[in-house]
Amino acid sequence: MSTTLESYVERFANTTIVVIGDLILDEYITGRATRMSREAPVPVLELESKRYIAGGAANPAANIVSLGGRAKQVGMIGEDRAGERLKQILIDQGIDAEGLIQHKAHPTTVKTRILAQMGLRFPQQLTRIDSLTREPIDPETESLIVGFARRVLDETDAVLLSHYDGGLLTSPLVARLRDLCAAGGKLLAADAQGNFETFSGLDIIKCNAEDAGRYLNRGLVSDSDFSEAALQLHEALGAVRATIITRGNQGATLAAQDRVHHCPAPQVSDVFDTVGAGDTAIATLVLALVAGAAAKEAVTLANHASGIVVRHFGNYSPSPAELMRSLGGDL
Repeated sequence: MSTTLESYVERFANTTIVVIGDLILDEYITGRATRMSREAPVPVLELESKRYIAGGAANPAANIVSLGGRAKQVGMIGEDRAGERLKQILIDQGIDAEGLIQHKAHPTTVKTRILAQMGLRFPQQLTRIDSLTREPIDPETESLIVGFARRVLDETDAVLLSHYDGGLLTSPLVARLRDLCAAGGKLLAADAQGNFETFSGLDIIKCNAEDAGRYLNRGLVSDSDFSEAALQLHEALGAVRATIITRGNQGATLAAQDRVHHCPAPQVSDVFDTVGAGDTAIATLVLALVAGAAAKEAVTLANHASGIVVRHFGNYSPSPAELMRSLGGDL
């Protein structure tokens, strides 16, 4: 294990990150398949359990806390039962929920997954139903978010924007946050899922391979494809420090200061679910950068943390001990 990488993990405990983005309540309804329906060629599930998890921008915050840091959550919830449940989950996880904004006209986003228990290690997902609105936030909500960020900036090490296309991270809001962080000397990073221009000029921009290929309108396959894509994105978006394209089991490609690095992922043989791996990656990346890691070191740590997550079903937040074991080659 690299003692340098290990030392960064130990420093996670001294960091505070503000996470701003689209909040989601993930609902998992699990039933056991007992017979086929007479109404349609589908299985009938007898309900076994319902489980609720804080998702979307709440997942990076959960990862920050699980890895030893402190997270202040900023986002919007509705004046509804789902919003109350989501807020309580955040509090129970040790996430500071003071920055949550309740909005009567903007219901809480809920993603409901229907799962069938079939005797496997994990249940099989049959379908997902999303209840959401993508309406952009209004100027009043924007000012509330900026005001909160300004109040807590001095006690914050970095600001992380988690974009799930839910209408919160508008161009005017991101521009105001960019100016605020620049004036305060704070790192500003974004996990972008489309709308890349919104996040231009930030310190760190991360995206996945699919979104990068869609934005550039071409397929990305080889290392040279990703090198060219990362450099092109880095220049087009004007990232101050680094642009990262995550590539699943191929690791990630990093562009910084006109140089490109391919950071391999640890070998993981038993991949069960990739949900939440990107959130873990950006959370670990920001923690590592704040702890003093260079961009390449931070991406390496992020790859190891994501490698832990894909071995679990649903959103999973690794611990510092698990990350240390992964660095030592013990998966």
